[in-house]
Amino acid sequence: MLTRRSLLLGGIAFTALLPASQADAQQLQDILRGILPRRGIQTVSISTRFAPGTIVIEPGKYSLYLVLSRGKARRYPVGVGGEGRGFRGTGTIGRKATWPSWTPTPDMIRRDPKKYKRYAGGVPGGRNNPLGARALYLYRGGQDSYFRIHGTNQP
Repeated sequence: MLTRRSLLLGGIAFTALLPASQADAQQLQDILRGILPRRGIQTVSISTRFAPGTIVIEPGKYSLYLVLSRGKARRYPVGVGGEGRGFRGTGTIGRKATWPSWTPTPDMIRRDPKKYKRYAGGVPGGRNNPLGARALYLYRGGQDSYFRIHGTNQP
C-alpha cells in the first residue's frame, strides 16, 4: 500500500537516471530515503549495465531501483503516473529540491482545467503542495523535462 511518502513518477515508463559522481550517488540515496516508503524496500540482485548511483524505474513492476554496486540494487515500491504521459529513455537529475514549489504545465491545465486551472499561478512548497517534501527534477539534454520523482501530500 502506498503511503504519504510514496513516490509518484509523472508517468515514467522506463528510465535510467545517472548521477554525476559517487558523492552524488550517496546524496541521492539519502534523498530517496526521505521520500520513498520504508515498507517493502529490498536489496535485490539485478543484472544491469548501470553504474552505482543510477536509478532505474520499471513502472510495470511499480519499482524504482537504486543501483548500489554491479549486480546489487535497492528496490523501492512506487506509484506511477497515468498511461501515455511517460518518460522513456535516459535522463539526469538536474535539480534536487526540499519543499519544492509546483505549477501545473499548460498541458495539464488544458487536459483537466477543473482540476488544475486554480493552481496556474503555482503552489509554494509546504503541506498543500502535491510534490510533497522533496523532488528530483529530471533533465534531458541539459533541459528540464518537466518530469519529477517526488513525494506526495496525499496518502
